[in-house]
Amino acid sequence: MKIGKFMMPNHPPDRDYAEGHYHNLDYLEFLDGIGFSEAWIGEHFSVKREPLPAPDLLIAQALLKTKNIVLAPGAHILPYHHPAELAHRIAWLDHMAKGRLMVGVGSGGVSSDWEMFDVDGVGGENREMTAESLEIMMKFWTSDGPFRHEGKFWTAERPEDRAGGNHAFHLKPYQDPHPPIGIAGLSPGSPTLEIAGKMGFLPMSFCLGNAYLDNHWQTYARAAEAAGREPRRGDWRVARDIYIADTDAEARRRAMDGLMGESYRNYLLPLFHSFGLASAFKHDPDVPDSDVTVEYLADHCWITGTPETVIDKLGSMVETSGGFGTLLALGYDHLDDMTGWRESMSALMTEVAPKFQDKSLAAE
Repeated sequence: MKIGKFMMPNHPPDRDYAEGHYHNLDYLEFLDGIGFSEAWIGEHFSVKREPLPAPDLLIAQALLKTKNIVLAPGAHILPYHHPAELAHRIAWLDHMAKGRLMVGVGSGGVSSDWEMFDVDGVGGENREMTAESLEIMMKFWTSDGPFRHEGKFWTAERPEDRAGGNHAFHLKPYQDPHPPIGIAGLSPGSPTLEIAGKMGFLPMSFCLGNAYLDNHWQTYARAAEAAGREPRRGDWRVARDIYIADTDAEARRRAMDGLMGESYRNYLLPLFHSFGLASAFKHDPDVPDSDVTVEYLADHCWITGTPETVIDKLGSMVETSGGFGTLLALGYDHLDDMTGWRESMSALMTEVAPKFQDKSLAAE
């Protein structure tokens, strides 16, 4: 099992933008130094707690400060970009990264973003746009000559060479045919994980609890097999909230009293309840929605505790899921708890991760 990071990135709503940005940059440098294999950085436009509309700018800076960690926008929201422009931005960043790049793609689920870009998310227009955008970007990355795409949402063209070849399409990705692409799923039977299986993309699960992890894998695997592809558990990324401390009580307290707890209490949990997704957290379907509180998450969902406790909890997660390739620890602004968070992530690498190198415990 590899260890990576998923950064929304989540900040207090009053955090200065530049201060938060350079905190994220410093954190990526730290994660590279302790051996994290990868980090995914989110993209949002109207989410004050996740204020990063251009994750590729943070990645470009981080490439200069890191040596080994693979970086990825997670995810570019495709309906909000012209696919010809985004295909070029990704290809250019791939060359700067010399292949140390993956790319997450998504259709967007924030209603205020839909309104900002005049996208009908309720009616599913965002998913249609995502499919068409992927088709166009793939054409730019793989075509051997001129093409013209006239679709429902975009017209794009690879023109004929002109000016003696000096004005011509010339920029394909560094990786052939393109950087690895990942798609995340949240709900049981996630349609986005079906797309990942069908297209051969990396599946990512935002795991709020263990109960539906196997469902996520089966959804992805069925779609992959139907498309004639072999599903590989080693490609599967699973994201979890993790906090490690010297005692179980201390880890629970720090998680609940820090930004993890505050964010769930005042932002994420009310949001999931409003979407009717409280069931995603439940260890038992008979638990009333009203019981799904931050305290419930600390008791049943978050992976907190001593290294030994976290090893036990991750072992149950691996057993329930059948195994996966990379554990993504969710990241939070921790300017108010620098020592605690960084000691937690260091313990994850040095005391927990080595226990999951055995092929019987985690997917190869």
